[in-house]
Amino acid sequence: MPLDISAIKPDPAMLDLPWEVPLEEWPESHLATLPRGISRHVVRFVRLGGKVLAVKEIAEPLARREFRTLRSLRRLDLPSVKPLAVVARRTDADGQPLDACLVTQHLKFSLPYRAVFSQRMRPDTARRTLDALAVLLVRLHLAGCFWGDVSLSNTLFRRDAGDFAAYLVDAETAEIHPELSRGQREHDLFVAHGNIAGELMDLEAAGSLDEGEDPIEIANRIMHRYELLWDELTGEERFERGDRWRVDERMRRLNNLGFDVDELEITTDFDGAYIRIQPKVVDAGHHSRRLMRLTGLDVEENQARRLLNDLDAYRAGTDRQDDDEELVAHDWLSRIYEPITRSVPRELRSKLEPAELFHEILEHRWYLSEQRGHDIPIEDTVEDYVATVLPTKPDEISVLGVDTEEIPIRAWISS
Repeated sequence: MPLDISAIKPDPAMLDLPWEVPLEEWPESHLATLPRGISRHVVRFVRLGGKVLAVKEIAEPLARREFRTLRSLRRLDLPSVKPLAVVARRTDADGQPLDACLVTQHLKFSLPYRAVFSQRMRPDTARRTLDALAVLLVRLHLAGCFWGDVSLSNTLFRRDAGDFAAYLVDAETAEIHPELSRGQREHDLFVAHGNIAGELMDLEAAGSLDEGEDPIEIANRIMHRYELLWDELTGEERFERGDRWRVDERMRRLNNLGFDVDELEITTDFDGAYIRIQPKVVDAGHHSRRLMRLTGLDVEENQARRLLNDLDAYRAGTDRQDDDEELVAHDWLSRIYEPITRSVPRELRSKLEPAELFHEILEHRWYLSEQRGHDIPIEDTVEDYVATVLPTKPDEISVLGVDTEEIPIRAWISS
């Protein structure tokens, strides 16, 4: 009986693989040595034409169902592995039937959770890795995906250029719906809590979990982070076109939760506008590196985060999400950042370095806007800041080392 290969883009080289052999017995010459997670099915990484494929042996109905689900997740732009093919009608040398195989593309630079936790990580890095799982689950639920078997084992973690991301790698039980009910979400959370706690207990028993860490407490923390992020992203907020300070406020709340903004979209309709925000998890130094790449500005991490928030808000507010990021950054630099920092009287510019000055003007604008309930023009903000705040500040050299987030800006606002 000939093989039945259902593929998105058929690769003739796939016919050269030993499909007549049970996957567990495939020769080493075909395999790639990569860390594998725990799976209830046989999974092997295979080299094929310069690429690495993940092959999972599974019953044909389940293979085809998972293939369709993964395709749907990719169309929804959700973090998941890319499905390539289902290979069915396999038989061994004696003509006995073998299970089908689901073939996916290996996600470069990704690791299963056991490989991640086997390395020595800073506590902050470990926390951000687990935050990435909370982000993944929120994104799936927002898109109407019921996972059904949430676990660390069914997730791959990827660290690339400072970003942390979690990817769904096992979609056997996943279902796509127009919208999830509260009960479906709570079921996923219940399963996630039990699975994650159990997996972390296994790590603890193997000595791969930092001493003093409580698996139950970590699982509780992931669930808590999920709830905080879900509430922040699903809370509906409408505002008038001029209420840019509300966009800034929304991003601040995400920042305070430890998340950053990956995608910001402002949609306008006849009732006003609403915000769509995509969260992400990043490593230390990410913001300063990104700002340097886009603008050439070499600033501290907290300053860079604040400036990038303003750049992202500018990009959304001018409806330029589809434009090249570097072009938008150049316009922001020449139309927003430089005019603002140069508008400060020359005799006061020595008070603060330009990036810190810009940050404080933005802070001042936000608090003035919040106080008055509407957007304050940047020109009026600079005028008020220069008149009421900047003259009272010592020269920059005398306050070096003070963290941006610790400066009590609210106390400077005049009544």
